[in-house]
Amino acid sequence: MTSAVSPTEPQGTPSLSDGLLHFPTSSALKLEPHLPPPRSSPSPTITMTNSNPNQKPFVTLTFATSLDSSLSLAPGVRTTLSGPQSKAMTHFLRSRHAAILVGVGTAVADDPGLNCKILSPLSSSPEGVGNGKREQHPNQPRPIILDPSARWEVSEKSKVVQLARLKQGLGPFIFTAKEVGEVPEERRAVVEGVGGKYVRVEGLKLKGEGKGEGATSRESFAWADVLRTIKEEGLDSVMIEGGGSVINSLLSLEQAGEQELVDSVIVTIAPTWLGAGGVLVCPPRAVGRDRQPAPPVRLRDVSWQPLGEDVVLCGKILR
Repeated sequence: MTSAVSPTEPQGTPSLSDGLLHFPTSSALKLEPHLPPPRSSPSPTITMTNSNPNQKPFVTLTFATSLDSSLSLAPGVRTTLSGPQSKAMTHFLRSRHAAILVGVGTAVADDPGLNCKILSPLSSSPEGVGNGKREQHPNQPRPIILDPSARWEVSEKSKVVQLARLKQGLGPFIFTAKEVGEVPEERRAVVEGVGGKYVRVEGLKLKGEGKGEGATSRESFAWADVLRTIKEEGLDSVMIEGGGSVINSLLSLEQAGEQELVDSVIVTIAPTWLGAGGVLVCPPRAVGRDRQPAPPVRLRDVSWQPLGEDVVLCGKILR
């Protein structure tokens, strides 16, 4: 849920000297109704059984937005919206999910770490509990990057790779379309060298720019295929963080009533406006069979939680 209004980190982050973050138990308990079951093991391959009949993981859609529904100042511009407390909340959420998913645009623009920096529950905390040691939470999420056209030039310098090599995160699973050619061997070696891998997923050909022979096309994925693949990889919950095209494509299916994919929505709202030209959370308006606008999507079981200067909205999609 990385998205402030300047490229620098906000001051006052509730972190320790080693960069670990603390999220109060009292705040965590308020989020519990909107979270997947606690993970039973820190192992990336051992997860809890999901009884969901359609065999998809528990899906949490979470992001940070401005008051004018912007994720960033402009496409490709890293824009930090979360304040210190809501940043810690984001890392707590990562500890509760088996995977964290972003699109290739976010991977290219932000070079995200996609790990969990929350303090281990066994460590000493500002609340005065723990074993006296300051340790990183053992439950690290598996990074998943949706890269249908295999355009992310992942390397040893990529933050997610460096963190995995330092045992501070897991190697990424990079989803590419089956229709795309082989990934360069040097990229594959980097990813597999830290326990990650490339995963082939059935792709969709989307029309691009131009007409006739000069027309271009690009690969994409169907969300049902993505979520089924995540489940097949033994990951029972996934936290979808962005970017804009990923969020809007997922919400557009919910808006149209075509698929029920999202189990929980957690949105951080920052007290700022980014202005025109930003990347917006604004899925296409659905149209019914009578060609009239479909009823808008609403949330149910809504709760609001102030965190510092931000406010966090939690809910489930009303169906």
